[in-house]
Amino acid sequence: MVFYVAISRLIVPTGRRVFTCIHLATPAGIPHIHYLIHQMAVFERLTHLFFATEVTLSTTLFPAANPIPSFASFTVFVLEVSPNPFLLAPENPHFTPINKIVTLDLKTDDPGAETFQYQALTGTTVAGYTLFSPNYSSFLAKPGFYIKDIFIREAYQRKGFGWMLLLAVAAKMGYGRVEWVIIKWNINGGR
Repeated sequence: MVFYVAISRLIVPTGRRVFTCIHLATPAGIPHIHYLIHQMAVFERLTHLFFATEVTLSTTLFPAANPIPSFASFTVFVLEVSPNPFLLAPENPHFTPINKIVTLDLKTDDPGAETFQYQALTGTTVAGYTLFSPNYSSFLAKPGFYIKDIFIREAYQRKGFGWMLLLAVAAKMGYGRVEWVIIKWNINGGR
């Protein structure tokens, strides 16, 4: 009987379930994206190079005069987490949001949850983002993409969320070549 209990612990996840959603960023998400980029600048010790504002991000990521189609130029995915299942998102012809359930070993202590709360009614919190753009490999004669940023907030780091964003980009773009650069001292970012 003891043996059975030990095996059941290996098979059945005992942690806390977290619902995740990766979706295309919208102009409404600019304040969160701006703050995430600032947090990344702090993490990378590059705040002296941080000049982005919500206005400049809005006008470059979502230009009103000449809208850039998603995936034709730079594109942003946002990762949200929630203790509750996500409601069905409105149809988007360019990307269907990716919803997954993740079981975490420990409860996540998120002191910034209120700042990053996306939908107050559901407890949805922005956990990270990725910014990427298409590129081209002349050696392979194939399109690819370059990931400029993948950033996961500290409370959600080392839980596989960065890989979730990377895989979402790879699945959508469908290319065999991915390029990105990781700061040498960011050991966890390279795992």
